[in-house]
Amino acid sequence: MGEGSTAYILVLYYSRTGATARMAAELARGVESSGMSARLRTLPSVSPDTQASLAPVPSEGAPYCTIDDLRHCAGLLMGSPTRFGNMASPMRYFLDQTSDLWLEGSLTGKPAAVFTSSNSLHGGQETTLISMMLPLLHHGMLIAGIPYSEAGLTRTHTGGTPYGASHWARGGTSALSDDEITLCRALGARIGKLAGALQQTPVSSGIGGSP
Repeated sequence: MGEGSTAYILVLYYSRTGATARMAAELARGVESSGMSARLRTLPSVSPDTQASLAPVPSEGAPYCTIDDLRHCAGLLMGSPTRFGNMASPMRYFLDQTSDLWLEGSLTGKPAAVFTSSNSLHGGQETTLISMMLPLLHHGMLIAGIPYSEAGLTRTHTGGTPYGASHWARGGTSALSDDEITLCRALGARIGKLAGALQQTPVSSGIGGSP
């Protein structure tokens, strides 16, 4: 951890309609149930207008994420709505700025998990989750999913995958189902517990090889 700060799990998300933000809040509750602190952070939209700018602090909701928020986290939960089976451009843009963290090995050996939301049940949830895993694997993070020991994973008729938490927005609703909430909290708790265990048994932060 940097600058003497308390260990925390970064819950980083981008949300347009509020569904992914609601998931992030439930994941944070899961993290805190494990005894680890959660730090909620969001991302601004990417504008095609090069003259456009946003206030440095959102008018409501979580603050915008900084590279240092990511650098000093003990673990990461990262979420984005689906965009043609991929993560949204604001998340991709943020990750493209993390080369220094890769060079430093700042994220190597830290646990991470991903979450997503889509308007249709088969709208690319799994591929979006996997697309978010790829850069985290390059950073040397330890990817965790949701095990089938979580009963909600086989019971759900809405969102929920072994690759990460998900939400089926059903045409735009941001309300989460009971199973989606349960699985979000379970995944948050899992990352919190993994981060706590890894702090007791640190993993080497050396970079294993060039991408």
